Amino acid sequence: MSVKVGLPPIARADARLFILGSLAGDASLAARRYYAHPTNQFWRLLGHAIGEELNALDYAARLERLGDRRIGLWDVIGSATRPGSLDQAIRDANHNAIDTLLNYPELRAIAFNGRASAAIGRRLIGSCRLPLIDLPSSSAANTRPFDEKAAAWAQLAPFVG
Repeated sequence: MSVKVGLPPIARADARLFILGSLAGDASLAARRYYAHPTNQFWRLLGHAIGEELNALDYAARLERLGDRRIGLWDVIGSATRPGSLDQAIRDANHNAIDTLLNYPELRAIAFNGRASAAIGRRLIGSCRLPLIDLPSSSAANTRPFDEKAAAWAQLAPFVG
C-alpha cells in the first residue's frame, strides 16, 4: 500500500482561525484541493457558519473568501497509509507540526473537523491559551443531519474576520 501525502496549509499570515481535518481523502488528494469530494459538506457548513455561500464558488474563489475572512486550512496528518478515505483506516501516520500554528500572532481559535482530527490535534497542540473547538465531521460518512452539524459549526462565526 502506498503512502498518501496530504496537502500544504492554506492561510494568510493574519489568520484568526484554523480548521484542521485529519488527512485529505482520495478525491481531495487527486484534485489537490481541500474538501473536493462532492458529498463532503465542508464548504456548505463553513459558508453557513460565516454567512456566505461558499458552495457555489469555484475553489480559487473559496480560498480567496477564506483568506478575506482570515480562516486557514490544514490537516493534522501529513502522510499515512490508508486504503480508501476513511479515518479509521489510517495507519503509520506522520503528523504535521500543527503546534507551529500557535506562532500565528492573530490566531484566536483552532477547530477540528471530526473526531480523529480532534483526538490527534489536541494531543499535538497540548495545552494552550486558545479555544480548541471540536466539530462534527463534514464527511458524508458522518450521517448526522445537516442542521445538527450546522448548529455546531456556527460557533466558528465569532473567530472570523
